[in-house]
Amino acid sequence: MAQQNHQTYMARAVQLARKGLYTTHPNPRVGCVIVKNDQVIGEGFHLKTGEGHAEVQALANLTESASGATAYVTLEPCSHHGRTPPCAGVLIKAGVTSVVYGMQDPNPEVAGNGLKMLEQASIEVIGPVMEAECRGLNPGFIKRMEEGLPFIRVKLAMSVDGRTAMESGESQWITGPAARQDVQRLRAQSSAIVTGIGSVIVDNPSMTVRIDPNDQEADTKTVRQPLRVILDTALSIPPESKILYPTNEVLVFCDEEEIEPDHLKTLQKKKVDVRFLPLADDGRLDLVEAMGQLADDGINEVLVETGAVLAGAFLDAGLVDELVIYMAPKLLGSEARPLVSLPLESMSDAVDLHLLDMTKVGQDIKLVYQPQYRDEGEDA
Repeated sequence: MAQQNHQTYMARAVQLARKGLYTTHPNPRVGCVIVKNDQVIGEGFHLKTGEGHAEVQALANLTESASGATAYVTLEPCSHHGRTPPCAGVLIKAGVTSVVYGMQDPNPEVAGNGLKMLEQASIEVIGPVMEAECRGLNPGFIKRMEEGLPFIRVKLAMSVDGRTAMESGESQWITGPAARQDVQRLRAQSSAIVTGIGSVIVDNPSMTVRIDPNDQEADTKTVRQPLRVILDTALSIPPESKILYPTNEVLVFCDEEEIEPDHLKTLQKKKVDVRFLPLADDGRLDLVEAMGQLADDGINEVLVETGAVLAGAFLDAGLVDELVIYMAPKLLGSEARPLVSLPLESMSDAVDLHLLDMTKVGQDIKLVYQPQYRDEGEDA
């Protein structure tokens, strides 16, 4: 089959995989297309954990036998028994004669074993095809498997003059309703939302996903609520804070040496998950350790929604994979609060940003950047 056709069908598989954008956590988003005699005879995608993987769904939707067909899968078919049987074995049993894959599975339990399983069954294996697009479906799953950390986005909203709030702290609302609904989609695709105790006390946010019922992109019936994570060194969060409800989806990181035992018991009675973290050299909670624990919990993508200080700390720690900045057509003035607190002494200390995307959202502009961290000793 021509390489051009490979890309056509893989592009469709990528499109299908995106249907699981808000639901597959902690599993990867995967799409599958089954083709026979240059005709699509089955399609499927993974919706959520515990349900059939993309290959199983595509085979369940066949219009004719898959014997002699080609399966296009965005991610290498799994070879191990989890909550569902291995997909490589399912494809073999279905009688496909070739499998075109988008990328190899970074999961050490698979990592090429699915492809070997297919080849040992005399099935032709072709790939990777459209690897960059397929990797783009699952930045968090890939980073968690390869580096033991989640993919971390920091979301910020600012005026044209780079300010996030008035000097008094007043900040609602800098951006318009379209941008705020776009943030809800960012929340929905995240496994966890991280904020700091300062933002909780000042704004008393709920940090839940609130998708507009008329939103055409996110299905409100399948959107899940991400874990809400609060960085609170002294465990000073008020028990009545909105973010603590419902409590079974809340994790608070704190320093064991600074807590008040009765307050800890109050939170634990509410079934809030309270964990102790070591302090980093700067005297703050160790962000790398915190993010590593989230990865161990199966958290793929983290959305950081916070103020200038904690946003700057994530940048300073080199943890930010993506900066999402909503710029509103407003001027807040020179006394207003800055975008990030990141004390730098010279131009050589500046953090370079690579622009990935720029779109208009309502009257605001959405800017997506990738920080360009320098290795130690590298010249600016």
